[in-house]
Amino acid sequence: MQSVHIVAVIKAKTGLRQDLLKLFLDNVPLVLAEDGCIQYQPVIDTEDGGSIQTKFGDDTFVVVEEWESMEALRAHASSEHMLAYAGKSKDLIADRTIHILSPV
Repeated sequence: MQSVHIVAVIKAKTGLRQDLLKLFLDNVPLVLAEDGCIQYQPVIDTEDGGSIQTKFGDDTFVVVEEWESMEALRAHASSEHMLAYAGKSKDLIADRTIHILSPV
């Protein structure tokens, strides 16, 4: 069984990132308790990345995830708390891109 890495880029509607992050952070303990969750961490642009940094911007955060398997990821996506989060957050999200990656 091979682990799965996720990089999810979440862009909130203008000025609503903090509201969206509040909903997201409220859900994090439930996700971390899921079978197969290794890592589930929201991150934002660092302030001191220097000239090599390409920022996502003030309305965006990125979720760095690792799951034990695709089966665990699928169970996560269909979990009751994730479906509830999706319903609460849908009016705050401008765009979302999810990258599912495998280690080499």
